[in-house]
Amino acid sequence: MAKNPNKKVAPKDEPMNGAMKFFLAGCVAELYLLILRRFYINADSELTRIAWYDHYLWTLAGIGAGVLAVGVIAALVLRGSAKKQKSAWILAAAGAFVGAATALVRLNMATLSFMTIVVPVIMLLGILWALYDRECALALTVLGASLFVLWGVRRYGSSMYVGTTVKICVVIYLVLLAVLAVLTKSGKLNKLLPPKADKLPVYAACGLSALALLASLLGGGISYYAMWALAAVVFALAVYYTVKQL
Repeated sequence: MAKNPNKKVAPKDEPMNGAMKFFLAGCVAELYLLILRRFYINADSELTRIAWYDHYLWTLAGIGAGVLAVGVIAALVLRGSAKKQKSAWILAAAGAFVGAATALVRLNMATLSFMTIVVPVIMLLGILWALYDRECALALTVLGASLFVLWGVRRYGSSMYVGTTVKICVVIYLVLLAVLAVLTKSGKLNKLLPPKADKLPVYAACGLSALALLASLLGGGISYYAMWALAAVVFALAVYYTVKQL
């Protein structure tokens, strides 16, 4: 019997399909960054590196900008078809990534190492939001962002050039954590956190993150131990919710 072409995807399969899309997109993005590293950063000769610096990177950035423009125009034109419009936005996002990543590498090649870390993190967060409950996804996102901030404090907090800026960023992040906790309590995060969701993991994530960051401001090696303690909490929470989902 022929399969029904109009058969819709079962609701229980949608989270897995969304997670697979994030996984594939992350793999493609990371592959592109590895190509830039292989042929530009680790070029076989200085002449090859100069050619990439002067010509190829600008060409790739231009292609990315062109794809972005085509995707945005197509998305605006195809407003009547949700599926086609979604594909157009995906195309625009791909163009934006290629153009922005290439331009950043061209301006400062050190950003490539940073992006090779950020892309897998964003991919994992996308998979997290696709598969896990909203309260767990939000809590783990907060803890993951706090780990990143703690790493920045440990790496640059004592710098005579950017140390003060890093501490100001930590204070701003603490304010954002407080705002998130208040919005969670008031129930104004309906798109991120349904009204019936358990709010305790979000409160715990904000509180633990705030304590770890306040401790890191004391200096010394406190930020190192705070980072590992918070990482242990992330691992335990992820394991707990994975078992719960199963």
